[in-house]
Amino acid sequence: MRDILPALSAWYAAGRPFGLATVVAVSRSAPRDPGAAMAVGPDGEALGSVSGGCVEGAVFELAREVVADGGARLETFGYSDDDAFAAGLTCGGEVTVLVRPVSPALDPSFGALAAS
Repeated sequence: MRDILPALSAWYAAGRPFGLATVVAVSRSAPRDPGAAMAVGPDGEALGSVSGGCVEGAVFELAREVVADGGARLETFGYSDDDAFAAGLTCGGEVTVLVRPVSPALDPSFGALAAS
């Protein structure tokens, strides 16, 4: 999260809503640990990663949806070991991601949190 925080702070300060996805749980093998984050900005710019590429496309679309409708979502993405092997991955796993919209109107404490 810290590596994308400067861009998030700039979007927030400009009053530009963005979608923020945060890994909240993993099971079995997962490329990123809880706390990993990805943001989708107001112009469709994606920053960060929640899975090292495996589910970024789906999370990107979900982030755009939550900004449009204002509601957060909790989604689990994953592959069985057999499906992962068929896709060229070494093993399967699941990642649970909280995706929420962020803007001054929806999250008035974000600016202070980011500054700390």
